[in-house]
Parts: sequence; C-alpha cells; structure tokens
Amino acid sequence: MTKTAPKAPTPSSPPADSGGAPFSALPLTPAMQANLQQLGYLEMTPIQAASLPLALQGRDLIAQAKTGSGKTAAFALTLLARLEARRFAVQALVLCPTRELADQVTAELRRLARAEDNIKVVTLCGGVPLRGQAASLEHGAHIAVGTPGRVLDHLFRETLNLDAVNTLVLDEADRMLDMGFHDDMVKVMRQCPKERQTLLFSATYPEDIARLARQFMRDPQTVKVDARHASRHIRELFFEVAPAERLPTVAKLLNHFRPESTLAFCNTRNQCRDLVKLLQGQGFDALALHGELDQRERDQVLVQFANRSCSVLVATDVAARGLDITQLAAVINVDITPDAEVHVHRIGRTGRAGESGLALGLATMEDMGRIGRIEQFVGHAAQWQDVDRLTPTTTAPLRAPMTTLQIVGGRKEKIRAGDVLGALTGEAGFTREQVGKIQVMEYATYVAVARDIGAQALQRLNAGRIKGKKVTVRAVGQG
Repeated sequence: MTKTAPKAPTPSSPPADSGGAPFSALPLTPAMQANLQQLGYLEMTPIQAASLPLALQGRDLIAQAKTGSGKTAAFALTLLARLEARRFAVQALVLCPTRELADQVTAELRRLARAEDNIKVVTLCGGVPLRGQAASLEHGAHIAVGTPGRVLDHLFRETLNLDAVNTLVLDEADRMLDMGFHDDMVKVMRQCPKERQTLLFSATYPEDIARLARQFMRDPQTVKVDARHASRHIRELFFEVAPAERLPTVAKLLNHFRPESTLAFCNTRNQCRDLVKLLQGQGFDALALHGELDQRERDQVLVQFANRSCSVLVATDVAARGLDITQLAAVINVDITPDAEVHVHRIGRTGRAGESGLALGLATMEDMGRIGRIEQFVGHAAQWQDVDRLTPTTTAPLRAPMTTLQIVGGRKEKIRAGDVLGALTGEAGFTREQVGKIQVMEYATYVAVARDIGAQALQRLNAGRIKGKKVTVRAVGQG
C-alpha cells in the first residue's frame, strides 16, 4: 500500500461552494458598478463571492485559490475602494512572483480603475531600467505592483515610500516563497505601516504561509475555494511509458491529437531543454520556459506562444506559474509531479470558460504512487490508454499558424498597435486577416503575421515606415 504524503495545513474555514452572486450586491460606488457592468462583470466567481464581502469590511484575509479563479478582481476592487484619488502617494502595494503576473495585475487594475479619476498604477519589476520606474514614482502613483526584489531595490534607493500604504496584497504567496523571495517579502512587509489591511492569496497553504500570516496579519479571516477543477470540461488520459520512451511519446501525442496550443510540464530544466530539442528536430514549433532564461528571452517566448507563433510551450512549474494563457487546447504532464494539488493546477489551465480541454499524462512504473495520490485527491480513478493506439492523423507536420516579427521601438517611441496594423494593411498591402496579435512593450513591438507571408511582411516593413519613420524589423524565433 502506497503511503500518502502528509498534507500541509490548510485554512480552517469551510470551502466556498459557488459564485453566482451579483456584483451589484456589493457596497461599491455607482461609478464602479457601472464600470463593472460595462466590463461584463455581472456575477462573482466563487473566490470573489467568498472574499469580497469580508475584504470590503477591511478585514485581513487569507484566500486559497488557483490562477484563473478571479482573485485579481477580488483584491483589486478592495484596494480601489480604499484609495483617495486626490492623494498622490502609494496607498496600495501588490507583490507578485513574476513580471508576467505583475503586468496582468496592472492591466486588470487599470481596467477596473476607469471608474475613478486619474488613478495611477506603476509596475516595479526587473528586466527594465530602474530610472523610468523611479520617474513614474516621483510623478505620483496610487498603486505599486511589483516583484519583491525590485520593490526592495526602490526602497533601498528611497525612490519608493510605503508610509501611506493602507492595503498590502501578497498575490500567489506560495510561489513567491518557492522562488526564494521569503527574506525580500519580509523586508518589504516591515516597511509597510502596521495599521494596514493585508490580503494574502495563495494556491496552496504550506507552513511557511501560515508562519507569515501569524507574523504579519491581524486576526485574518480565511476562505478556501476548492482547488479541484471543473473536470467535466477536461478529458484526462494517462499513458504508461518506459523511462526512455517518455520524451518520444510526447511527439506521438502531438501528432495523434494535434492540439493547436499545448503547455507541456517537465519537473526539471534539463528535461525541458531535451524535450524542446527533440520536438524541434521533428518539425514542431516548440520553445522552452525555465528559470535560466533572462527577461528578454522569457518575454519573447511568451509573446510567441500567446500570438500562436509557437504551438508547444515546454515549461517547469515555477516558470509557468502566473501565466494567464487563454484558449489552451492541451496540457501534457511529461513528468508526473509528486504534489497532487500542483497536478490539478497544471491541468486546470485547459478547459476554461466552458471550453473543452485535453490533459495527457505520461507515467512510468515508478510514478504509480504519484498517480494514486492524484486519484485520491480528485476523487476518481485515472483513465488509461495504450501508447500503441497513438497514430499520426496526417503526415503534415504540426506547425504554428503564425510567425513573429519584432519592431525596434515601443511605448517609449509612442508606437501603438494601430500604427503597426495600419502599416501592414496599408502600404505593405496585407489583409487584416493575415495579421495576428500586436504587443507593444517598452522598447520593442511584436506582431504576429500568417506564416506564409512572414518573409514578405519582414521585407515590406523594413522598406516602409511606421508613423512616418523608418524602422528596423527582424524575425523572431521559429520564423
């Protein structure tokens, strides 16, 4: 009989059962209610329904919820309700584990803050110069969103002052601890006023989180939304493989099921690199996402996966945490994680918003104990299929439909997405349907174009102008 690993302590309150309550029931301003209606925020998700009434009363809160549960809006509405728009000081601080999550939180805050007058949000993350962030803080910001290390940098340089903070949010606190941010988090939290509201959101509740809560929170209320995903939208299949066949079987899965976009999880960086090398050698548009990438490389990988220039993203859990990937067709567990709850979070990235999803797992005999823990956690038996049933549905390679072009110049040069679209559909002569996602960043702009026009689009953009200026354009990645 397989021994079950001891569970980490969990918050003491019962799980929140369901959402469905209207946002109109919350004590929010008429302007905020109107904005929520316009944004399509009608009914609360389970975590919002469980946490918002408590948080809006000013209570400290420990909320256990996974990525994609609506937790960002839960803490965003709370901290916005406490802001004084006429006071140009940082009144709310949100700590996040990654730059990607911080960017997503910032974007959501700005959308929700449209109801208020001139609310300024600044993002404080590594990978971009401190100078520009310091200038934004000097001009006055109401909300700071950032990673612990960069926030600490600004505190040491005295470019950030937290004396006015009335709301501190720890988003994905467990992942920040996993990434080694414990000491930085503690130093930042000690710089915040003691008389503040603290909102802690975490997918899991290990002892380290409980210790932080005891040290820095005042009589916190606890809410928990069941981590088990709505499995009716996800078809999950397991395949038994020999250790040497694990990576080659990933290619067989892709050729058999042919998902448009796949997130493949490996337990180690080396496994990520080996799998990407194998897949690229067979003609797949695959890229790796792991902790050894610098910020520029990471940005480019994520841009290509989001704009459909890369069809297979191979990642470790730490690297993939905080990514909000929409319309993900499949998740492949190349390695079975020893943590059943992490497994549920992994597969919960597909089958969202009522869409059907596919989850595929590869297990050796040594993994069977882990499969048993997953079965116990989700409450049903795993469904198995024979690897021999995997047959290619076509001889054509599974290629991504788009390719990515990088334009040197971004927000600093006042480039907008409309300028790039206009250049491609105007002087360059392409149709709107041949142009995909356009992402304008600080110093670079990425545009996806249909794969079959990639070379032409590159040539014509380099020969033309954007906003009346010559630009330098290059192909990125898979090309």
